[in-house]
Amino acid sequence: MKHVLITALSALLLFSCKNGTKEYATAKKEVKQYTIEQFMDNESAGSNGYSHDNSKMLITSNRSGINNIYEVPATGGDLKPITQSDSVSIYGLSYFPKDDRILFTMDGNGDEIYKIFLKDKDQVISLTPGKDVRTGFVGWAKGGESFYFQMNKRDPQFMDLYEMNTENFESKLLFKVENNYDFGIISNNGQYITVSEAITTNNSNLYLIELATGEKTKINTTESSNQGSDFSVDNTSLYYVTDLDSEFSYVAKYDIEKGISTKVTDSKWDTYSYYFSKKGTYTLEILNEDAETAVYVTKTTTGKKVEFPEIEGQQVSGISFSDDETIAILRVGSSAKPMNTYSYNMETKEYFQLTDVLSKEIDQDDLVKSTVVRFKSFDNVEIPAIYYKPHQATADNKVPALVWVHGGPGGQSRQSYNTNLQFLVNQGYAVLAVNNRGSSGYGKTFFAMDDQNHGEKDLKDCIAGKDWLAAQENIDADKIGILGGSYGGYMTMAALTFAPEEFKVGVNIYGVTNWMRTLQSIPPWWASFKDALYLEMGDPNTEDSIRLKRQSPLFHTENVTKPLMVLQGAQDPRVLQVESDEIVAGVRKNGVPVEYVLFEDEGHGFVKKENQIKAYSSIAKFLDTYLKGTPEVMNDGEKQRPIKIDMH
Repeated sequence: MKHVLITALSALLLFSCKNGTKEYATAKKEVKQYTIEQFMDNESAGSNGYSHDNSKMLITSNRSGINNIYEVPATGGDLKPITQSDSVSIYGLSYFPKDDRILFTMDGNGDEIYKIFLKDKDQVISLTPGKDVRTGFVGWAKGGESFYFQMNKRDPQFMDLYEMNTENFESKLLFKVENNYDFGIISNNGQYITVSEAITTNNSNLYLIELATGEKTKINTTESSNQGSDFSVDNTSLYYVTDLDSEFSYVAKYDIEKGISTKVTDSKWDTYSYYFSKKGTYTLEILNEDAETAVYVTKTTTGKKVEFPEIEGQQVSGISFSDDETIAILRVGSSAKPMNTYSYNMETKEYFQLTDVLSKEIDQDDLVKSTVVRFKSFDNVEIPAIYYKPHQATADNKVPALVWVHGGPGGQSRQSYNTNLQFLVNQGYAVLAVNNRGSSGYGKTFFAMDDQNHGEKDLKDCIAGKDWLAAQENIDADKIGILGGSYGGYMTMAALTFAPEEFKVGVNIYGVTNWMRTLQSIPPWWASFKDALYLEMGDPNTEDSIRLKRQSPLFHTENVTKPLMVLQGAQDPRVLQVESDEIVAGVRKNGVPVEYVLFEDEGHGFVKKENQIKAYSSIAKFLDTYLKGTPEVMNDGEKQRPIKIDMH
């Protein structure tokens, strides 16, 4: 494929006619510019566990252009395809504990109504049939003769807990989920479960329930965030993550017999999860340390830290053990290298690379490692962000920039590999992924700062991020745009409608534009969370609707003066297609350039490679035209008019 060499010093521009390739010399480094096809040739692959004899591993990968399942020898080798779907993504769940049968799941092209399937040699059996019935795999019961799963067959709003026998594949209801409850975890002996009750988007009550008697015990004594994490191997204690009397979450232990909780860990960052290997030899704690995943493994009996190798200069950011605890799956990656999977022998310390996901056509040295930056917002609140600076950006070669806004609203931009952002950076755009107030990972006070003022104070944080970019000597301050997906798409529209002169362009990827409709049309299986969501966002059925209308970009499209691109999946159950249809129609009335990309076979997130390629090639073309100011990248017939890309 054709590479374009970019330089930091435009004065040293050289043109080479060989293969039609442009070469730009740079005093520091030559950086190849890659196509979106080359970036999407990167493979997204993750492990679904070892086989019963540890001889192979189940892998979900999109190497075929869509997610399918594969298996690979535990000591490395070629990935062997198990499924070959060319239309719907298939995700591996697990091998059976005692044989090579496989469980996998898939939905209907992004509608999020997942089913569980059995793959047995050449036979595929649907284990959870039923139109519009959603299921979710929980895990295997002790002994491996049955597995637990959730299903909303009884009531679309509630994901009840079931157990399925693997001899005749009959299922039985274990627990009815009602009210604002969500199932959490189940003990190793199947005696206890936890359920959480959402109070707000940050606070929840945690209950321990004995299945045989239905006895329910509330674990937390005061309002706080609480989530079951794991039971001790002997089923005498519940370990849970809480932020009681703390800005950040930590691990506590509840003694089931004594009814007493004690603090187990303490950290200046949030603990995401805490669990034991199957036999209990190892304890794993996962923390979110300044938007980077940190994994700590200790011997359960001694508390001694277990060391793992640093592979190719990268830290291990994910670990899971085989059932017999002799080998472990290591997930290794960074912001500048996509995640690979390794198999690690706990005794010999040997490790084997099982995936190699970076495209052979991409030089990793051309990718950019992110850095964490912080800046002050309008009210002096410190805002963290993840910054990607193109290699070619210098004071003499200023580059355009983008503010990226994550989903949520309580999400977080992370220090992990992001193909889409790396592509944009490689095209010569600096990217600042702003973790505006309301983002998770920075304490519960920061998390709650955007409650009921969405599109207002958090938007000002994004504008402060734009101002930070503009102050950098290597950024062209007159060429800064904004883009984001889901809630980030909403923030893009909020920027263009409520602060129309701040950003030069906006890219809205399936973003909310009418809060009243979105909050009234959430998927039924979100029912347990609805009251908490309404507390944060506002109840569209009350006088809150006045504020929600004020905060909804759809009702202010006359303010938009800058070029807009909108991307949407027609199957999206969270942000309905009508949200994008109407915002496009409204902005077009202003005579503003508007481009609309609609994928009929995608939902809330684009998973098919051909659609990912179309989406981000369209975004790059739009940005090059309206932000970078290089209309020559367009075809001759397209130079004088806005592009409309409706994919039906």
